[in-house]
Amino acid sequence: MRFTTRPELSGTFGMTASTHWIATAVGMSVLERGGNAFDAAAATGFALQVCEPHLNGPLGDMPALIWPACDDAPTMICAQGTAPAGATIAHYRAEGLDLIPGSGLLATVIPGAFDGWMLMLRDHGTWPLAEILAPAIHYARHGVPCLPRVTDAIAELADFFRTEWPTSAETWLPGGAPPQRGALFANPALADTWDRLCAEVAGVKGREAQIDAARTQFAQGFIADAIDDWMRRACVMDATGHRRKGVLSGQDMAGWRAGYEPVLRGDHAGWQVFKGGFWSQGPVQLSVLGMLAGDDLAALPLEGPDFTHLVTEALKRALADREAYYGDAPEAAGPLTLAPEYLRARRAQIAGTAGATLAPGDLPGFETQRAAALARNAWLAGRQVHSGPGVGEPTMGHLKKPGDTVHLDVVDRWGNMVSATPSGGWLQSSPVVPGLGMPLNSRAQMFWLDEGLPTSLYPGRRPRTTLSPSMARAPDGTRLAYGTPGGDQQDQWQTAFILRLIHHGLNLQEAIDAPLFHTDHLQASFDPHGFTPAHLLLEPAFPPATIEALKAMGHRVQVSAPWSAGRLTAVSRRPDGLLRAAATPRLMQAYAAGR
Repeated sequence: MRFTTRPELSGTFGMTASTHWIATAVGMSVLERGGNAFDAAAATGFALQVCEPHLNGPLGDMPALIWPACDDAPTMICAQGTAPAGATIAHYRAEGLDLIPGSGLLATVIPGAFDGWMLMLRDHGTWPLAEILAPAIHYARHGVPCLPRVTDAIAELADFFRTEWPTSAETWLPGGAPPQRGALFANPALADTWDRLCAEVAGVKGREAQIDAARTQFAQGFIADAIDDWMRRACVMDATGHRRKGVLSGQDMAGWRAGYEPVLRGDHAGWQVFKGGFWSQGPVQLSVLGMLAGDDLAALPLEGPDFTHLVTEALKRALADREAYYGDAPEAAGPLTLAPEYLRARRAQIAGTAGATLAPGDLPGFETQRAAALARNAWLAGRQVHSGPGVGEPTMGHLKKPGDTVHLDVVDRWGNMVSATPSGGWLQSSPVVPGLGMPLNSRAQMFWLDEGLPTSLYPGRRPRTTLSPSMARAPDGTRLAYGTPGGDQQDQWQTAFILRLIHHGLNLQEAIDAPLFHTDHLQASFDPHGFTPAHLLLEPAFPPATIEALKAMGHRVQVSAPWSAGRLTAVSRRPDGLLRAAATPRLMQAYAAGR
């Protein structure tokens, strides 16, 4: 038995896990009071918006995998909003841009998270809207203990908020100063928004009808009106150091709703792994599992150099394919990258030394997409990067790089299961909309301002997001929900986690606690879109011999601070009804609860 920082939880009633202990407790309280996994997930999601406002918000994005107990496979709820009607390459080029800035009003797409939660709640939940929002309203009104990283994020931008984003200063600088670490920090404007929303729909008869009325209020009522009015008037500083107006309108919001779509499935060593489509980076995990399907990974020590090298090199190839071939466009060649013969060819390219170039695979007929990815990588290496406020996804600052959000997993006693990765709408990259207590998202920065690419900016198109919840089924029928925040690292940490479960026999907590690694040998999804050839980050819990061996293989090794990579959580259910849950100790925030 391996030592773990916490026990793997087990029971039969219900399990919740999330990146903040208060949100986890909120979800568990819903299960205790008779709610199902979908009710608990929604309440947890809204609580996370209050507990971790530097990582997600109501106007952000939310892909969720849901697995009703009676279904044979999960389904994706896609609450990733699309580019507004005015978000054209011509308009952004006319603004003097060759790259979409990571902050400011031009970085936003249509807000999606709220409608996604409402869709889940209406069709699969059992609780009314007011009860789901009650915990978030309570904490927004009365405060939550302010996380050190929230304090630091606000303090870093305090002067900028005062001079350039005064609506953010009103929300994030109570009394004119950043909140103190550990002090109660409230967002009364957000509480007022949710209270008003509940009041506006209180007279509607029927639970489902009331939730639909709330969706309409959000997309066409007072919330959309406030955003539309703000976007018509506001001209704010962005990451380029210039002030610009946005293009999102109330009409854009009125014409969009979250929806359902089928998942992708990959098979590996008798397991089935389920991910989102090629508008996300989810297929990266399936690509790696496919590449390594013929390897005897169980024979490779999980903390040894050969396992880490092999997985890293497979990730480099999958992530290079992501940049060339993924996207929400008819011309995207993403599905071809999961063909077994293609993956076998990619596996054959892995050598005993670290690759140092960005190398998308060769797909006949798609040479232009491959060439464009390589040209873009070379162009970015030579351009002056945006260095203004809000650059990157917040805030894995302890690793000296951007990339983080929130995640939650829930399973109930009936076997219903949710894995969701809400993000966007964080306080660093967009000013607060007056009167609402919430900023817009900045997901549009994942588009490119070049024509004809799978990720070219185009109205009605989804950005190729990093958000990537996961589900799996073991050969014995056990169902698993898992995920992590972390931008481009999400499917890297998740891949290490699932491979350790499958091939090394670890339990959930053991697999989470095992030393993590990831590579920045990729075209970063967030402004300024960096690329670090042959990079490999290792936690210091790896044996010194492993670290030295990886260096000898040509990896540019960065040893991180202890317990600093990844924020994985997971829940599972065996066919006999036994439930399990685990959460990472890293950053000392995530928790699992259950019985």
